[in-house]
Formats: sequence, C-alpha cells, structure tokens
Amino acid sequence: MNFALFSANATKVEVCLFDSDGKTEIERITLPEYTDQIFHGYLPDLAPGQLYGYRVHGSYAPEEGHRFNPNKLLLDPYARMHHGELVWDPAIFGYTLGHPDGDLSFDERDSAPFVPKSVIVDAGFDWHGQPTRRPVAWDRTILYETHVRGYTKLHPKVAEHLRGTYAGLATREVLDYIHGLGVTSVELLPIHSFINDGPLLDKGLTNYWGYNTIGFFAPDPRYSADRDQTLREFKEMVSKFHDAGLEVILDVVYNHTAEGNEQGPTLSFKGIDNASYYRLLPDNKRYYINDTGTGNTVNLSHPRVIQMVTDSLRYWAMEMHVDGFRFDLGTILAREPNGFDNQSGFLKACSQDPVLSSVKLIAEPWDCGPGGYQVGGFPPGWAEWNDKFRDDVRDYWKGDGSAKSLAPRLLASPETFNHQGRRPWACVNFITAHDGFTLNDIVTYNDKHNDANGEDNRDGSSDNRSWNCGVEGPTDDEEVNRLRARQIRNLLATLLLSQGTPMLLAGDEFGRTQQGNNNAYCQDSEISWVNWEIEEKGHSLIAFVQRLTALRARFPMLRRGRFLTGAHNDELDINEITWIGAGGEAMTQEEWDNPQVQCFGMMLDGRAQTTGIRKRALDNTLLIIFNAWQDVVNFTLPEQAGPCVWRREIDTNLSEATGAEETSFSSGDVYEMTGRSVLMFARDKEAS
Repeated sequence: MNFALFSANATKVEVCLFDSDGKTEIERITLPEYTDQIFHGYLPDLAPGQLYGYRVHGSYAPEEGHRFNPNKLLLDPYARMHHGELVWDPAIFGYTLGHPDGDLSFDERDSAPFVPKSVIVDAGFDWHGQPTRRPVAWDRTILYETHVRGYTKLHPKVAEHLRGTYAGLATREVLDYIHGLGVTSVELLPIHSFINDGPLLDKGLTNYWGYNTIGFFAPDPRYSADRDQTLREFKEMVSKFHDAGLEVILDVVYNHTAEGNEQGPTLSFKGIDNASYYRLLPDNKRYYINDTGTGNTVNLSHPRVIQMVTDSLRYWAMEMHVDGFRFDLGTILAREPNGFDNQSGFLKACSQDPVLSSVKLIAEPWDCGPGGYQVGGFPPGWAEWNDKFRDDVRDYWKGDGSAKSLAPRLLASPETFNHQGRRPWACVNFITAHDGFTLNDIVTYNDKHNDANGEDNRDGSSDNRSWNCGVEGPTDDEEVNRLRARQIRNLLATLLLSQGTPMLLAGDEFGRTQQGNNNAYCQDSEISWVNWEIEEKGHSLIAFVQRLTALRARFPMLRRGRFLTGAHNDELDINEITWIGAGGEAMTQEEWDNPQVQCFGMMLDGRAQTTGIRKRALDNTLLIIFNAWQDVVNFTLPEQAGPCVWRREIDTNLSEATGAEETSFSSGDVYEMTGRSVLMFARDKEAS
C-alpha cells in the first residue's frame, strides 16, 4: 500500500499498524518522503483488513493555529472504512482537560485505545454490468427523504437482524413500497462515518441524524448488518435501488467536522493540519470561526481542502454509484473570506468537473453565519431547498396567507429562481423535512413538545406555522380528525401539484408522528423511527399520494421545463396560465391585492405551453382550485375557449382518490367547494 497524507505544517508523519481488534499497536513507520506538502511512502505486504492510523508531529502552538500532538492517533481523511467506536476518554483531547491553561496545555497520554482505526479495504465489487448511474430527469424527480436506520427499524417485513441497516433498506418489500409511491429518488440522511457527541451520550441520547462527520469516504459501519462488510453492503444497497428504478441521494456534511472548537477532541484533521483544514479567526488563530453553530468550519478556501471534498464526491459518484448529493448548510461551502460567493472555488470546481456537473447537486442554501441566507443564490446547475415554499404553504393552509402569497410558490418561486437560464426544477419544494414537525404533527400541534431531548423544551424552533385544528395533540373528536385528514391532503396536493421539484418526508404519506417533537436529532428511538403499524391504517392516504404522483407523471404541465410567466401566446391568442376567481372569471387586480381572498383557481392552458423546437402543444388544460377559507365557497367552473367539460381528478374533501361517482362537470356549473380543500380538474377533450 502507498500511504499519502497532506500537511503543510507538519514536520513528520508516522503510520501506526494495529492488530485485528485494534487494541495493540504492532508497528510504527515514518513516511520517508515529502513532496509538495504531502508525506508519502510505500509499505509492502499489507492486506485488506489491516487497521492503521497516523501520528503527526509538529508545533503545538494554538495561538498560531497549530495543534500537532503525536500522542493522538489520527484517522486517515481518505480512509474507506473505520473500525471501532470513539470512547470519550480524556486522552482523546490534544490538551489536558481541567488544566489551568486550558487548550494551551499539551497532553501526553496516548489516545489510540479510545479512537476508531482506519481500515485498508478490498474495494472490489461486481456491479454485473450495471451503469454507474441511471439518472432520472430533473423534471420527473420526486425526492423522498429518510433515515437508513429509522426507516426499517420497526419494519415487520424486514428480517430482524437486518432492520436499521443498508441491507434492510434494500429489502425487496421495502423497495417495492417506495417505488410504488411514485417517488423517484431516495435522499438518505448522513451515512458518512460520524461521531456521537459526549454530552448526548451522558444523557442516554445519541446523534441520530448523523450531522457530525469524521470520515468523508467511509460509510458508517453502525448501519451495517455485518460491520466487516460495510463497503460491500452499501454497494449492494445502491445496486438494488438502481434495479428498482430508484436513485440514491446522499445528505453530506462538508461544512464542519466532529472535532468541534478549541475545546473539542483531536481525532483527525485538527492533528493533521489544523491551520489548513479549518477557518480560524485571523487575529487569534487559537479560536475557530463558527459559521455552522457546531464549533468549527471547514476551510473550503484552501485548495487541498477543496480537493479532498471533490475527491470524496467523485468517489461516492463513481465508485459507490450514488446519484447525487444534498449539501448540509451549503452556503458555507461557497463562503470565501469576504462572504458568500456563487463563483467560489468550490462551486467552480463542481461546475467544471465532468463527473460532479452531471450528478444531482442540491444545496441547503442557508447557515447561521453572516449573509448566510442565500435561497436562489446558487449558480446554474444547482437545485436548492426552498423554505419560502414551506413557510408560505403552511401559512396559507393555516389561514394566514392569501392568493397573492401562495401563487408564486405554485410556480416554483420565479422571483427567486428564474435567472441565468435556471429551470423550475432548481426549486426544491418541501413542506416537511427531518428537521421540524412531520406532516401529521403540523395539523396536530401548535407548539413543540421536545421534553424527551433533555433540554427542558428549549431546543428546536418555535416558528412552526402549524395549526392543531382546535385541539393540542391526538384526539377522539371525529370532526377535528376529519379536518386534520383534509389538511394533510391539502398540503400534499399543494406540494405535488406545484411546479418545481417536490420532496416528501418518509412516513408523511401515511400520517407518521414524532409526538410533537420538532427537533428529534438525538432520538434514536420510536420518536424518530417510522411506525409501520400506522402505515397499515393509512392506506387511503397512501392511495391519495399515489394518485398525486401518477397525475404528476401523466400531465407534463405539472412539471414544466421552463417557468410559467403568464405570457400570452399571440399565435393562439391564449395565455399559458390564467388565475381564476370564484366567479369563474380571470382575477382582477383588486382580488389579487385583497388579503382576504383565500380561494382561487390556477388554469394551465396546454395549448399555450409549447415544447421543443417544433413548438408541439401539450394539448391538455388543467384547473387547480385552492380554498383555504374556513367555509364553503361556490366556485363557478370557467370556460376555456368556449364551453367545455371538466373531469374531476382530485377533491381533498373526499377520502377516496377521485371521489364519488360523478366526476364530470360543465363550464358554468357551480361547484360547492368545501372549506379548506383542493380541487383539480382536467379538461375532457372528447366531451368538450
């Protein structure tokens, strides 16, 4: 094996070899060469399965940004696999805990017995001729966010020894269910090797979400049925997802590491080259810039750090065959010393890379640093989570919104994303995600209930924009439960009938609850795990979701390749989109400006929505009506180029997917629209 380790400031690097259980250091070899700031050397006769780590020598001068301590065994940043778990012993810190000089002190205890080891792996895997990726077109993409462990931990059709693992997630019954929903791309919460925080362990909790990465090339072995086969098991999972027609998207955390600030442990990067890997305060390099809120910020201004991150991304795309990435706190990756820059070194590296520019790249476009909110600010080629959709849609169905506030969200927020040739798919619409209430809890709780997190309910956001429909928590009141069920259907219909890329949170399709906990990051428990007993009772809601995804696939107008602007087609003398008032006529400016107008229709005229060089008309017309008003609204169905017949596709007041027997209505008919409901009609061309 050839070993190579970048460090611009170290003086010596040693490779330490360990026995098979990682407890005994059997040999220590100094890397003999140093070329272009890389220590390297070839060690013969090493086989896959060999455990190793680094000891890096250099100056221990925290005020200058250097924290070298060869007493601390360090993980290889490029390790493909880790062995063992971190033990929170005082020896893992580069300084002496409790010393009056704090982190300026130097600790001489050996950390090797308490830290994970890097593993030499056999990367061979037979993909049976399967291509690296089978990409789903962006306009057809429907994201489904879930957690490897939590999705199958309670799944009755997954063998008990496979529950909560990569292999469990790849079980045929699980894949058939996910594919049957009509989603296309499964977005997994972090699977990169991560560390459990000491304070959480002291409380009997854990870092369940996994946003505490320490190994950017290593899948976490805790999610393996067989830890010695972690790499193979992950690849088998991806292969089976692809065979099922599903993409795999990884939620990745390159903005910070698990080493924390100056008071955190020395596990890898801090001991390899602290001044290169992390952003430090320029006037006192003892301290870390903390734009992440987690103690440190990875220094994406350094070329070797950019190289490491892009090497990692290419590795997962090319060798592990994943289809894309969602970047946690993505603005940090584009933050240069002068602030966010959508032409930063990292973003330029991705845009010109022939591999990375071809996979799905999704940014979480905000962080807690200065100028950290950048929704719509990423360059062409990127998609972004759109929290404006989440907030405005929740407000609308809560009764605090209007037609004017909802309309741009239905059109992929063009005021935010329609620039530089970006497409509607760049806007990732979501109502729920791992962080916050589930869909069921949005309509069940006004307030967060995070007592199980051990922080006296102080953690988590209080700005939930939720409405409990009159009763806090579960109830036996049938009227309240009917309203809650309709509100869930309203939110789902709004999500899946809007332009842009929709994202569902796993379990929302059958009413999963977290019991009002909106910050379950530390809950590796039934609070976070998907409860499949509820799924057995939620078949009508699942059927409704399947109906929505089928309609989205059937009608290209719901997933346009360009932004709807309301433009007039002079050749046909029609508009591509017309906003309809309850009287069946185009809405007036007075209606738009009236915040009390909470019932309106959106008519998409397929004849005006041409596509391709030959301007082929889509030849369908859809009418989608939204009514957030609390009472019935008598809505007159409009004409479309003269009298026509409208076929009802969705009425969220009806529990069944399409409703009662009568499904066709004529223009001019008055439809008695239930308070707080969504309707969708398609023009019946034959009847018209």
